[in-house]
Amino acid sequence: MKKVNSKIKRKIRNRKKLRDVNSNKLRITVFKSTKNISAQIIDDKISKTLVSASSTEKEIKKNKTKKMDLSNILGELLAKRAKEKKISSVYFDRGGYKYHGRIKAFADSLRKNGLKL
Repeated sequence: MKKVNSKIKRKIRNRKKLRDVNSNKLRITVFKSTKNISAQIIDDKISKTLVSASSTEKEIKKNKTKKMDLSNILGELLAKRAKEKKISSVYFDRGGYKYHGRIKAFADSLRKNGLKL
């Protein structure tokens, strides 16, 4: 039997609870590394990514900014791209990450720019 670490267990547990409650909404999922952050809006019914944004994109990467500012910029960019695709209501899947710091700044930026989380 393979040993599963606690971060993966937390991610699976969190995602299962969110899916049960938000069955007909789109999902925003976040990935955070030590330097970068990326997010995507996924339709679980058809298993496709509709909109994505990452801090490794050229237009964002050329500006040398702090990581917290990067999360705010990425939230603005993802919200703008979602509005272009006429997406207004989603649910936030933080994965195995705690809701503070860069993850919270990202979510607040999405809310401020018009997405309903």
